[in-house]
Amino acid sequence: MNEFIKNLKTPIAIVGMGKSGEAAKRLLLAAGVSANAIKCFDGKLATADYNDPSKLMSEVQPKTLVVSPGVPLASQWIQSARQHGIEVTSEISLSCSFLTTEKLIGVTGSVGKSTTVSLLQAGLAAFSKTAFVGGNLGTPFAEYAADLVEGVRKPADWVVLELSSYQLENCDGLFLDLSAITFLTSNHLERYENLQHYYETKWKILSITKDKMLLNSEGGDLVEYAKTMNHSEQVRFISRNDTELKSLQLDKALLIGQHNQDNLALAATLALEAGWPHSAIEAMKNFTGLSHRLENLGTSKGIRFINDSKATAIDSVLIAATAAFDTLVPGGKLFLLLGGRDKNLPWEQLKVLAAFIDIEFIFFGECREIAQKKSELDGVSFSRLDEALTYAFDHAKSADTVLLSPGGTSLDEFKSFEDRGNFFKKKVEEFSSK
Repeated sequence: MNEFIKNLKTPIAIVGMGKSGEAAKRLLLAAGVSANAIKCFDGKLATADYNDPSKLMSEVQPKTLVVSPGVPLASQWIQSARQHGIEVTSEISLSCSFLTTEKLIGVTGSVGKSTTVSLLQAGLAAFSKTAFVGGNLGTPFAEYAADLVEGVRKPADWVVLELSSYQLENCDGLFLDLSAITFLTSNHLERYENLQHYYETKWKILSITKDKMLLNSEGGDLVEYAKTMNHSEQVRFISRNDTELKSLQLDKALLIGQHNQDNLALAATLALEAGWPHSAIEAMKNFTGLSHRLENLGTSKGIRFINDSKATAIDSVLIAATAAFDTLVPGGKLFLLLGGRDKNLPWEQLKVLAAFIDIEFIFFGECREIAQKKSELDGVSFSRLDEALTYAFDHAKSADTVLLSPGGTSLDEFKSFEDRGNFFKKKVEEFSSK
């Protein structure tokens, strides 16, 4: 048992039993913590040991809380636990205690971080046999650490982590060799006091970066926000037009959209800073994109379908709508599906889309009235995505594009943005087969 785990006071309560919580439990057990010393809490999951925090605290009296990213640290009962001397840690902090020779890269941002991390993953696949890529995207970091403890893998040469603002709130012990911020825009304001608080949380990544932190020069509010922060030459702005990137011919990449050229420029520069071989850059250029992120589902009956279910920020919607509109077949119309569950987003920023005469707006889901009222966009409205899609399928014609880029989260109807995107794909398949 390593020193960090050995010094954790028991009982230990894992708070939040999603992928992160399950991975934390696996790691603790693999590291030698007794199963009897671990209790699991989840406010919604019936199979957890506890669903009521007051019962957890009174009956278990935990000395350590391993809090998953999805559970706000500002929760009153967690704050009270801290005030009473209970240690609050995370799956990431547990994992960091098992690192030895690995080099780490961390990527955060309001949008674009998953694509940037996936580009880095494609680059690593060209030359590394041991690399680990995960974090907020895909596999929790604790799965990697548990594999190390169980002896089923060797230490990675490179670890690349996608880091959400939630993870950056609670990551003691994490230190990065290189880092990047892709974009700053309004997001998750239901969890933060204000926009400044949210941006400060993202900027925390600089304090845990040993070498360079790279910033996308086209990253929304990122440039202006960086001007307000004291930073050294450690911080570097990256543009797709940088001279050193010209010879790499990044414009020949398979990804669609100028925003993805920005993501690629950031990933390629990270690779150069890390000393990766040229084959990594070439592999990035051949990367075709992620599911549910401007995912081109192809054309059926002359209609193009694009799945951008991951778009849960207004800037993401604007980027997707612009990319789809700019690539319309002459004479075609864009049907844009907007809705889901609101998270206090600035829907009014979508007003600019009213200038495009060939866009028809379709609102759906829990936040359809809020989204339509704030955006002041004309369009039909439906309570469920299924109904909205039926309308789109009935009205779209050859040369048109149907784009799901909702803005709102998926949790009014679906388990996740992946679930929503897969539902969209299924409906498109059914439409195609008729």
